Amino acid sequence: MYILNKDLVFPPVNEADPDGLLAMGGDLSPERLLLAYRNGIFPWYNEDEPVCWWSPDPRFVLFPPELKVSKSMQKLLREDGFRFTVNHCFTQVIQQCKSIDRKGQGGTWISQSVQEAYIRLHELGHAHSAEVWLNDELVGGLYGIRMGRIFFGESMFSRFTNASKFAFIRYVRLLEQEGVQLIDCQVYTQHLESLGARMIPREEFSELLNRLVP
Repeated sequence: MYILNKDLVFPPVNEADPDGLLAMGGDLSPERLLLAYRNGIFPWYNEDEPVCWWSPDPRFVLFPPELKVSKSMQKLLREDGFRFTVNHCFTQVIQQCKSIDRKGQGGTWISQSVQEAYIRLHELGHAHSAEVWLNDELVGGLYGIRMGRIFFGESMFSRFTNASKFAFIRYVRLLEQEGVQLIDCQVYTQHLESLGARMIPREEFSELLNRLVP
């Protein structure tokens, strides 16, 4: 197990343990976070723990051309009952992701320090949000990091049926138009698998990073 110090360095990702845990410690400075994402590493830990850094193998990703849209979602998208925006209220989105009740989970990994770190990344132009509105009420959204032609998804929330799916589909389509070739979903969820995400080997993910991130 690697323990990080003040130096901006991570061990090679192939030295992660079988669960994907690579290192502990360090901080959530913009410089360290961007270095982590550039190398296929992300933070994920509980509030009462030191920062834990992960690089799982395999990696759960979505290639935009493989996005799956069900017939019911196609109908919802055509009707355009929701209003869709980008970077309209990043702070509200991450706050909603932090506070939403999630089935089978006792809490959230988005601590106050995590929230502040990603808001700072947003202010620097690296973190982005997508929002879904119903009657001027924020009912769904997601946020993550954009680097080169990869979007690293972090979290999403929904307070109305299909709102998060609507946000995800609309944003993936927009990112594809802008040249993004890979959406990093990090770890498996059935929700994202239903939208077309799949596992790839970490080695393949690292090769994509080298090609798609300057």
